[in-house]
Amino acid sequence: MTIDVQNPFDQKYVESFSAGRSEPEWLKTFRLNAYERISQLELPKPDKTKIDKWNFTRFTEHVSEKAPAGGIEQLPEKVKSLIDLENAKNLYVQYDQQPIYASLSKELADQGVIFTDILTAVREHGDLVKKYFMTEAVKADDHRLTAFHAALFNGGAFLYIPKNVQVEEPVQAVYIHDENAPLINHVLVVADDNSSVTYVENYISLREASDGIVNIVSEVIANTNAKIVYGAVETLAKGVTAYVNRRGVAGKDASIQWALGLMNDGNTVSENVTLLVGDGSYGDTKTVVVGRGEQTQNFTTKVIHFGKASEGFILQHGVVKDKSSVVFNGIGKIEHGASKSNAQQESRVLMLSEKARGDANPILLIDEDDVLAGHAASVGRVDPIQLYYMMSRGIPKAEAERLIIHGFLAPVVNQLPIEGVKKQLIEVIERKVK
Repeated sequence: MTIDVQNPFDQKYVESFSAGRSEPEWLKTFRLNAYERISQLELPKPDKTKIDKWNFTRFTEHVSEKAPAGGIEQLPEKVKSLIDLENAKNLYVQYDQQPIYASLSKELADQGVIFTDILTAVREHGDLVKKYFMTEAVKADDHRLTAFHAALFNGGAFLYIPKNVQVEEPVQAVYIHDENAPLINHVLVVADDNSSVTYVENYISLREASDGIVNIVSEVIANTNAKIVYGAVETLAKGVTAYVNRRGVAGKDASIQWALGLMNDGNTVSENVTLLVGDGSYGDTKTVVVGRGEQTQNFTTKVIHFGKASEGFILQHGVVKDKSSVVFNGIGKIEHGASKSNAQQESRVLMLSEKARGDANPILLIDEDDVLAGHAASVGRVDPIQLYYMMSRGIPKAEAERLIIHGFLAPVVNQLPIEGVKKQLIEVIERKVK
């Protein structure tokens, strides 16, 4: 079936874009094949949200060349507050699609750690990138938006941790969105056998409103006995339509933990999938969301168990106000053969306004007998008993509501491993629920 899709650029543009960045032949071919599939594939179909009228693919220019001179010192204060300027190591900063700062400590570099922008990685570490790039976690032909991404991705980062290397300090990436050119980011994090790393990323808009589009794909690969902690805070502007797809693959006895603060002000569709492939693998996803204005947001979190004795946990907490709507779709799936596995999930939405809408949809799909599985879901308003209790202790109503909201969202906020990022998320929550 062929679907009528208006692509902003043709096949020749994709080819020239790849050639202009000296990409290897395999990637140019990969892009062109993906471009051919865009018009043949349908949009994803998130449950309970219609997205066929949203703009995910139309734009006027692909790359913005506007980047500040002087590096990170010249960035706005709202960006610099996320960064330890006195100790700016193990850090990557991207302004629109342009890398403006990249640093990796000599100690990690000597151990074989790689941390660079994705387009440099495909040139300098092509064989390693090719092994993992859209082969295990996300496929170019999953649907129209992944094909669009594969054909036109223009930024992102590559982080590789070799076997038996333990990275003690967090590795950080900051992605700044300013112009209306699309941010089509590909992030690839690979931890080889017996290694560990904490990676934290920030998506931040400099403008209060924009007509841009953002298409993010993150692939997280934890090989045997590896551990990855992946933190993210998104604060994209009103008017930005965002598609976000984060997927992880955990091998034998491997662990992937997600801590996601999703604070965009525009319409957002987000998928987070963890594939527990190996026996004894572990996945834990914690997501916090605040919706306001008239935005629509849909979040699907899925953990699929293939390995025996694998454990998967989903915790989603959202706050909605004004006329905004948030949908949480939580899916725990235990495949046949994944005996002794444990799938648990909890989704809760707190509504602060009469016209705000929240929806929590827990789903358990169990194809094995000898397992544990459970779910909890709730949608409601601030608990009047909690409110009364606090007010009876002399706390004004507005302050009592604020404290209840922060307590409601704390299970995710407290998981972020960088203090500057955690502080930013708390400030964003404060501003959005004020």
